Amino acid sequence: MRVESGPPKGTSPRVEPPPPSSMTDEPPSGWKLWLLAMRPRTLTIAVAPVMAGAAWAWAEFSAVRPLPLLVALLAALLIQAGTNLWNDLGDSLRGGDQPMRQGPPRVTALGWASPERVRRAALCCFALAALGGVYLGIVGGWPILTLGAASLVAGWAYSGGPRPIAYTALGEVFVIAFFGVGAVGGIVWLMADSLSWRTIILGIAIGLPAAGVLMANNYRDLEHDRLVGRRTLAIRLGTDSSKLAYAAFVLTPFPLLLLPVMPPGAWLTLLVAPWALKLLLAFASTPRGPAFNTLLAGTARYQLALAALLGVGVLL
Repeated sequence: MRVESGPPKGTSPRVEPPPPSSMTDEPPSGWKLWLLAMRPRTLTIAVAPVMAGAAWAWAEFSAVRPLPLLVALLAALLIQAGTNLWNDLGDSLRGGDQPMRQGPPRVTALGWASPERVRRAALCCFALAALGGVYLGIVGGWPILTLGAASLVAGWAYSGGPRPIAYTALGEVFVIAFFGVGAVGGIVWLMADSLSWRTIILGIAIGLPAAGVLMANNYRDLEHDRLVGRRTLAIRLGTDSSKLAYAAFVLTPFPLLLLPVMPPGAWLTLLVAPWALKLLLAFASTPRGPAFNTLLAGTARYQLALAALLGVGVLL
């Protein structure tokens, strides 16, 4: 550290804080680098609606198509990975990943991968997802083609374009729509060529915890996001109302899934109710900062567990 001048007499020398650990750690390489860039701890929000939708299609319509289900799962993972990569690139180019950011490392901002490499990786994920979508469109017809195209555009628009969704208060709505209603409904249609209004309720219930993942992310970075010009839902609501919104995202699935019109086996989801309460307490008491990354990952795992228990319950 270079010192311009000595401190005034009688005062202690100023000590600069160390740089973030992500800047000093040995950068990953190869597949580890790209796995990190794809944010594996949140990829489960693409898996949960596929699980729930497949179980629901079998329970309500006695329908399953193994190969389309596998392709749909891979396509969902690729769209989520591509969205994360595009977000990594977009935030870096827009100046959104500044040193005071509290989240996990971002490979573009840290110089671990060039913007062009990250762009190519994101486009590769989207292209592979589109190839899978063509096959799924052949199986499921124009509704699946429309949903797949909308999902790809939304994945790009989340961090791209003149007004990225990630920089507005619509991020949580986007997540519920595409990682809840759209994903669950798309899987059910793909399996059974049919839908019911109960499928919409199920999609909302599965999408709400995914919105909780995004709320945890944006609440953690609230001050930083405000400085770089974002106007996320967490910024619009403020700290106290953000806690209430997170509670709604995490708890509302239970009354939805336990409605009298839903299958009796949905009560099995109550097994994760204590986990939900633990997450709420952690959200309310954990200081914003790196410690919130554990809460974010825990919310994603909670959604996956909720979907798995729902699947087991409706099948039984």
